[in-house]
Amino acid sequence: MSSLIPVILSGGAGTRLWPVSRRAFPKPFMRLPNGASLLGLTLQRALAVADADEVVTVTGFDYRFLTADEYARSAPRPFRSRLLLEPAGRNTAPAIVLAALDIAERHGEDAQLLVLPADHLVHDVNAFAKDVAAARALAAQGYLVTFGIAPSAPETGFGYIRAGTAIDGGFAIDAFVEKPDLATAQSYLAAGNYTWNAGMFCFSARALLDAAAATCPDVLAAARACLATTAREGDAVSFDKPAFLAQPDISIDYAVMERASRRAVVPAHFDWSDIGSWNALGELTAPDAAGNRVQGEAIVVEGGGNFIQSEGRLIAAVGVNDLVIVDAGDAVLVADRTKVQAVREVVDTLRRRDHYAALHHLTVHRPWGSYTVLEDAADCKVKRLTVKPGGVLSLQRHQRRSEHWTVVQGTAKVRVGEEEMLLERNQSTYIPMNTLHRLENPGDCDLHLIETQCGDYFGEDDIERLEDVYGRC
Repeated sequence: MSSLIPVILSGGAGTRLWPVSRRAFPKPFMRLPNGASLLGLTLQRALAVADADEVVTVTGFDYRFLTADEYARSAPRPFRSRLLLEPAGRNTAPAIVLAALDIAERHGEDAQLLVLPADHLVHDVNAFAKDVAAARALAAQGYLVTFGIAPSAPETGFGYIRAGTAIDGGFAIDAFVEKPDLATAQSYLAAGNYTWNAGMFCFSARALLDAAAATCPDVLAAARACLATTAREGDAVSFDKPAFLAQPDISIDYAVMERASRRAVVPAHFDWSDIGSWNALGELTAPDAAGNRVQGEAIVVEGGGNFIQSEGRLIAAVGVNDLVIVDAGDAVLVADRTKVQAVREVVDTLRRRDHYAALHHLTVHRPWGSYTVLEDAADCKVKRLTVKPGGVLSLQRHQRRSEHWTVVQGTAKVRVGEEEMLLERNQSTYIPMNTLHRLENPGDCDLHLIETQCGDYFGEDDIERLEDVYGRC
């Protein structure tokens, strides 16, 4: 059997998990109660079943360094990480067809793809591996294989698959069914031959590309044209934006799976959750005697059935029941547990207002590390910078602000104008306006500084980069 190469789809804003999931730091990177991320767990699951030392990840260009950091933190063994970097959001059909073309070009069309969204949670990896083996056997026969989740309730938020004739290790697919109303979902549950569509797939590159040629030739042609425009830096592939946006915005289900002639479903024997809401995330925390689930520090008096998460501040809830309360430091969500799907409407409103809280947290991640805003006033801005070992900020200057840097942990290598210096804990320096400066961490542990900005404007667009090791000039 040909090699199996996992393809991880790591996109989407996770708007139903705001205020923790935001566009600059979306759901795949969120920390779960056990400290892991969905992306990290997906990588571990992929490496557990792959017989090749390569994982392809389709993600946004802005998530390149976040992904690399998460993989370095989570990988159980060395592997080759290939990143296909999208310049804008697109649907799953372009992403998967591009990955299939890339893999076919480098490994041949008989190579098998295991497509895994990065926002799913699976605990039973052994059962998952057995189901993948069954899917691979069907994929070797030319089938486009998906995984079906046995419905535990008449869920109206998922698409369904109607299974037909039994074949080796699975079933032929009779039909894909869109999200039903409650009565229809109840009939599917009673029928017994319907499963939830998990959105995970296994097929050979050849089978997928042949099916795309038959069912969506426009998608295939646009993907081929897009792949021809790539810029390559090692194992990172960036697509030209106009060519990328010329691809149809369509899901793999609509474009291929619903119209392909040779398709199969393997009933999943593993546990599965798409962590699509605060209720689903809350289920990962054990309840107390009153049914309250708490992450962080909270006190609940005369209340039950609540999910409360705090990233620092104490939350006190008195006489309330069945609420979701999430404090992300700069924004607080309070929602009825039966209305959590409507959280995305909050994000839609924030986007229309061009509000920063739709995009960033107080902590903003950068290739070199991160910074956390401690104060943002009209006359000053204060940040705590964390620079990774070997991290280097760009050589830059500002027109409308000066900066003071004070080291609180580690050693900083600093350039101010033409002068270079090393600063240790409790030492500081001053950077006047319009002065070239750069900061780097020459040590082997994180560097922490307090940055105080003074001036009349503190926006990130008041950064003129002259040199940057991360290609951001």
